Amino acid sequence: MTRTERTRRTAALLAVTSAVTAANVYLNQPLLTVAARSLHTAPDLLGAVPTATQLGYAGGIALLVPAGDGRHRRRLILILCAGSVLALAACALAPTAAWLIAASFALGLLSPVPQLVAPLAVALSDGRRGRAVGTVQAGLLLGVLAARTYSGALAQLCGWRGVYATSAVLTLLLTLVLTRALPATGPSAALPAATARYRDTLASLPQLFATHPQVRRVTLSGALVGVSFGAFWTALTFLLQQHYHYDSATVGLFGIVAAAGALVSPGVGRLTDRLGGRGATAALIAVVLVGWALLLPGDGRLGLLIAGVIVLDVGTWGNQVTCQTSLFAFDQAAHSRLNALYFTLRFLGIAIGSLAGSLAWSHGGWPAVAAVGATAATAGLLTVLLPVRGSGSHVRPGDAASVAHGAVGTASGSDVLASRSRSLSSPSVEVSASVTAALTSTEVPSGAVRSSGCSTSRYA
Repeated sequence: MTRTERTRRTAALLAVTSAVTAANVYLNQPLLTVAARSLHTAPDLLGAVPTATQLGYAGGIALLVPAGDGRHRRRLILILCAGSVLALAACALAPTAAWLIAASFALGLLSPVPQLVAPLAVALSDGRRGRAVGTVQAGLLLGVLAARTYSGALAQLCGWRGVYATSAVLTLLLTLVLTRALPATGPSAALPAATARYRDTLASLPQLFATHPQVRRVTLSGALVGVSFGAFWTALTFLLQQHYHYDSATVGLFGIVAAAGALVSPGVGRLTDRLGGRGATAALIAVVLVGWALLLPGDGRLGLLIAGVIVLDVGTWGNQVTCQTSLFAFDQAAHSRLNALYFTLRFLGIAIGSLAGSLAWSHGGWPAVAAVGATAATAGLLTVLLPVRGSGSHVRPGDAASVAHGAVGTASGSDVLASRSRSLSSPSVEVSASVTAALTSTEVPSGAVRSSGCSTSRYA
């Protein structure tokens, strides 16, 4: 087998890995009513299941994805996949609603594998980064969209516990395949210096959010769209089963309806190039609001409901593309932290939306759910459109590149950081300086303007 063939097979394996692990996060949504009946509890109480899963997912992204900047992505991926098998088994065996909620949190915490797979695919891609990322991203979207469909259909055949058990077996098989086929990309032993860099990386995330207005704008708007998205998909199950009297298999088919969001993602990238990050983000949030307008009638108008699902998903997935494109216009040295920060807030938003959607449904029905979703999307649009004062901290261009490289732990940058540690009295100041420099490097990406401030992004 040639090196090119091995690279392609590895990319395909990583795409499957992304699909399977992403599906584990979303397979619970069509199962809520059936599981509630089995556990003798109210369906709105089990709305806490997707909330707990998303909260765990957000925590896993925040705590584990930054570790991907180290040398041990393969080991971390294998550990998380093995842990996911145990969490899925715990969900399948859950005797009570509280058990299922706790196991769902653990499942989410152990599931941020797609966010680790993408940089690994790039590292193994022989320089074909775009193709590698595109392949893995396609797997992630396929997993998210297929999860609702297959979990609903499978629940009809073997019950909701069978869905979790089947996913546990699939994830176990995936783990065994990865153990044999996933290449190693670094030494087998962790170095103390790498551990220190990991701690500094985690400590820098709040600084990154607090000191750069454009980062706050992008991540907060993405989180608010996540609130809208979570409220919709959690409450949709209740609407379809209680007003349309659909079974779990039919509810799961709405995942196929939402596939339009994945199909338009490449076009959204071109829209971002044409309008700039800020304009494209605003346009896609406006699409989300149009989707909620179509969804407002709720029960009794299936055609409008389907149209609303399509439009809302197009806006939501497109918003994710524009937000990530805007963040990746910053210096490459900070991309892992920016990715972790964005997805942490995004999934926190989805978790909050899942809970808010369940509460709105139990107290005011579908109109209350639509009000929650539309309000969150409107807040996200205002976050994008309102002016941002200040452009973040500034450093000299000559220093920026050196500290940026030191922030991600290169050998040449270690001396720079050591020098700074002697000149700065507080470690937090050093971390802040490293983060600032990482975002203001003179190695400006395509589509950005050379400057020392965070506002150099095309998003500005």
